Amino acid sequence: MQTYLVVRRSAWLSERAQEDADARSTAQAARMAGDIICVYSYVLEESDRTLGSFCIVEASSPEAVRRHSAAADLPVDEIVKVAASGVGS
Repeated sequence: MQTYLVVRRSAWLSERAQEDADARSTAQAARMAGDIICVYSYVLEESDRTLGSFCIVEASSPEAVRRHSAAADLPVDEIVKVAASGVGS
């Protein structure tokens, strides 16, 4: 498993729509156990007042991230492989 950052920009018009998407994501991740683990998500307030997200996932591949997103009806703007992690700067 590799760690990836998944960016979804201006994906939802309301908090309710984002919460529904989160529920779909969680359910789909459970169906794909072994291929993807959703570690943490940040909800972003975009400049146009829509909501986006920045998610940290562990996945078997970028393709697994795309399969998960498609099955949960989630957009994907970018998938970035994490090279290293640390605390502070």
